[in-house]
Amino acid sequence: MVTRPLTTNAYEFIAVCALRAQQLLAGSTPRIAGDHAATVMAQMEVAGGQVTRADASSDAPKQVFWQL
Repeated sequence: MVTRPLTTNAYEFIAVCALRAQQLLAGSTPRIAGDHAATVMAQMEVAGGQVTRADASSDAPKQVFWQL
């Protein structure tokens, strides 16, 4: 079981994890080592701080329509 950070809203944690899991299933490289399912890997990445929600005003180009 992956524990979400206390500073993160539960809904936001689940939403970011779901988007990251979609990216992993589409072929993105995992940011942590391990042999886990995409959903667990996404939760571990978000809980560990390797993946965060992007700022809406960011000027960086989006690579896919569900990019975080």
